[in-house]
Amino acid sequence: FDPTPEHAMLREMVRDFAKSEVEPQADAFDRKQELNRPLFRRLGELGLLGITIPAESGGAGMDAVAAVIAHHELSKHDPGFCLAYLAHAMLFVNNFYHSANADQRNRYLERVISGEWIGGMGMTEPGYGTDVLGMATTAERQGAKYILNGTKTFITNGPDGHVFLVYAKVNGRVTSFLVDRNCPGFRTGNPMHKMGMRASTMSELIFENCEVPVENLLGAEGQGVTHMMRNLEIERVTLAAMSVGIADRCMDLMLDYAHQRVAFGKPIAEFGQIQRYIGDSYAELEAARCLTYHVASEIGPDRRNRVGSDAAKLFAAPMGKHVADRAMQVLGGNGYCTEFPVERLLRDAKLLEIGGGTLESHQKNLTRDLVKSRAQA
Repeated sequence: FDPTPEHAMLREMVRDFAKSEVEPQADAFDRKQELNRPLFRRLGELGLLGITIPAESGGAGMDAVAAVIAHHELSKHDPGFCLAYLAHAMLFVNNFYHSANADQRNRYLERVISGEWIGGMGMTEPGYGTDVLGMATTAERQGAKYILNGTKTFITNGPDGHVFLVYAKVNGRVTSFLVDRNCPGFRTGNPMHKMGMRASTMSELIFENCEVPVENLLGAEGQGVTHMMRNLEIERVTLAAMSVGIADRCMDLMLDYAHQRVAFGKPIAEFGQIQRYIGDSYAELEAARCLTYHVASEIGPDRRNRVGSDAAKLFAAPMGKHVADRAMQVLGGNGYCTEFPVERLLRDAKLLEIGGGTLESHQKNLTRDLVKSRAQA
């Protein structure tokens, strides 16, 4: 799963950082339901916020496999914090870089790669989730600016973000814009409280006659769908990697506990039902790991694999939840209490069946694409 020495070095660095700096703060920021902003800046110092951006532009110059490694290792210890990272590094930085012109990169890239500014992406609306092309947010050009009106919801990094990649319709065509805190008429709603992933914040983005300079138009009018689709593969494969990370950690906790916990005079690992939980979990985790890393090796800015990325997330997302649930069952009362991180990991795991595309949307996409390919064969 480390195809080059550089990937192996990256994994070692992220693993050490996650164990030494991310793990100790995870429970506290989950309880506070806040993003650890100083720790987020550390991601910039480590070069992780621009992991897929070319080195000549200030990034790490790595690929989708590297992004999967980072999300995998961070999610072992704090999936909520990792979700804030994904919303910034994948949904904003990666998408922004490949959609922006030189002037836009000069104005924003250094600050988001360093972590000085936190980014996010505004797509989902109160009435439009999976039906994203039905979005109601509009933009109208008036001289040297666009006027945006509408609301985006469930936006990760909303309360903490300075700049957002926002999709709105210009004359009915989906178009991409850069909207930052300096734009008159833009504000974020109150933080939204969540079941899990609490170490990342979430809110609405609200546009009330929001004035966006023409120079903040990404690409041309009507290119928003292209930007959106180009970024979906890396978004979904990194979300799959988060589920792999959750399951990986839960396997470690389950194995350690089953080995140490004694009932009726012997370790509970010797009981058949416990063996079923462990065996099934390991097999499913390894299948998801192989699928996720394989798909990551086949996607990039100029390489599309929507079938693979949909399949990886469709399989990995419920796998992470199931493994976390089994780990809680093995740990019993200890798993249900906060002494062990299993209850937090189980809460966090559920989002991955919803965010970045619901399971149902992946099933729809896969069926449509597979039927289409069969018809063309």
